[in-house]
Amino acid sequence: MKTVIIGVGSILFQDEGVGVYASKYLDKNYTFSGDVTLVDGGVLGFHLIGYYLDYDKVLILDTITMDDVAGSIYNLPDRELLGLGSYKQSVHEVEVVEMLEIASLHEKSAEVNVIGIVPEDIKNINIGLSDVIVARFDAFIDAALDALEHFGVKYTKNTTEFSLESVIESYRNPQND
Repeated sequence: MKTVIIGVGSILFQDEGVGVYASKYLDKNYTFSGDVTLVDGGVLGFHLIGYYLDYDKVLILDTITMDDVAGSIYNLPDRELLGLGSYKQSVHEVEVVEMLEIASLHEKSAEVNVIGIVPEDIKNINIGLSDVIVARFDAFIDAALDALEHFGVKYTKNTTEFSLESVIESYRNPQND
């Protein structure tokens, strides 16, 4: 079984980058069993369609536009996501749903799950996260790990831990990574 974890969003717009940071955090802090690929999907949009078609399981980590308190976390299987019109409010949110729709037209497509967190700020230009999302980041990671367990992926935590701040700093100063 091939599984891919894709962090999407733009690190330039504060909380919008949480999915990208989460995928790198998972890559640095966990070892996964089986055939697991971690991807910084950023704002690649439709260029990610191959993962929907070539993998068995796709876990997307992202912000989600919902009428809820910032920091609220949602676990949305693809069948629920397709019926959730309010999700499609940013460009990459539209692309995630449209890729699901396109993939469903093919003979084989992955089981897709989105772990989304309601952002506090996706408008200000800042590489980093709001205090609200920082406070909820561990819960966001736990939700991702739970979804991976549901997919049948086993994991172990590495002995050396990379903090969220060190992950964010690696995007501020990539030459130091």
